Amino acid sequence: MRTTDDPAGARWRSARRYLRDRARDSVDALEHLVGGLGTALLALGGLSYLVAVVLAVPVGVGLLLVPSALRVVRAVADRERARLSRWGPEIIGPGPVPAGARAALRDGAVRRDLAWLLVHATGGFVIGLVGLGLPLYAVQSLTFPLWFWLLPAEAGGPGLVYWRIEGLLDALAVGLTGVGWLAVVVGLGPGMARLQAWPGRRLLAPPADTDLSLRVAELTATRAAALDAHAVELRRIERSLHDGAQNRLVAVTVLLGAARRAVARDPVFAGDVLERAQDAAEQALAELRGVVRGILPPVLADRGLAGALGGLAASCGVPCRVDVEVPGRCAASVEATAYFVVAEALTNVTRHSGAASATVTVRRAGARLLLRVADDGHGGAEERDGSGLVGIRRRVEAYDGRFRLTSPVGGPTTMEVELPCGS
Repeated sequence: MRTTDDPAGARWRSARRYLRDRARDSVDALEHLVGGLGTALLALGGLSYLVAVVLAVPVGVGLLLVPSALRVVRAVADRERARLSRWGPEIIGPGPVPAGARAALRDGAVRRDLAWLLVHATGGFVIGLVGLGLPLYAVQSLTFPLWFWLLPAEAGGPGLVYWRIEGLLDALAVGLTGVGWLAVVVGLGPGMARLQAWPGRRLLAPPADTDLSLRVAELTATRAAALDAHAVELRRIERSLHDGAQNRLVAVTVLLGAARRAVARDPVFAGDVLERAQDAAEQALAELRGVVRGILPPVLADRGLAGALGGLAASCGVPCRVDVEVPGRCAASVEATAYFVVAEALTNVTRHSGAASATVTVRRAGARLLLRVADDGHGGAEERDGSGLVGIRRRVEAYDGRFRLTSPVGGPTTMEVELPCGS
């Protein structure tokens, strides 16, 4: 929970959070630019093959290779769709390329794939090279004062402008240019990543009518998943009541009946039985409270999402830091979903990750609630039938949200969830 502090401290925390967010955005943008450079190289190879096939058409061989060339283009475009879907809204690919050159070239999806191939193999490739080169220039210039003495003076310093390096002062001047390159990376990196991705989102997405039908199918599937999740939750509550509280209450009834019959002839025995009945009633009450907390934790209503997540972090088996910045309140169902998602994620961190620390970050961006749970464990987390991650995905998708897990072997593990806020 946040506490009131002096204005200077609040400004410092705000500035530190801003710098941290910008640094994270820059790192993410670099990752996306490098990934885009990879698909641009594939697109360049596909474009070269396509040009070779077109040049071979007059001699007859090219006509036979046109279908295979178009399938190569579709495979490269699908790689870009998968990359963009990991970054933002999912791009659903079309069906297989139609058989036959004429039918394929009349297909609108194939023509859009070809247009994207030309744009991404040229503009996307250039943007990827620039996006990769800028941070390399920044690192090279920033570290130049540490190794300039290894080079002869006439070799000059790194960067686009040549000047002779006569000593440490010149090397430090080059280091200052590295600060400028770093500012350019932070300022332009996210925009370059969006510019590189724009042709793919524009050309590789299905038409509006197709997208609407796919959206209906997706909502039907998520509605079915929500109903399944609801049924599973009802079965869980029923088992908890049947195996726990109900059995305790039956025991209380039996013990009270035995005490009533024994109170006249054996008061001591009746007192012992009443004590056992009281213990059983207290256990039943505790189990009922546990069931209620599993349906909708009262702490959400009492302390809000920030306080509830702070309580989860305090009871986590590994040191956990919580950073919540959510102005106002979201819908109760959304807050409950966020609470259970974080609770399940922290349980997985404690049991399986081997992590030394974890971080929970929650932000509100417009009408979306963004959750991020990260740990420094050994990674390798996978979604399997019966695992908690599958349950998290189903719970999130039931609210038309998005779930993304990144957990390479060796770590770290990052889980990102996006939920509609509601009101």
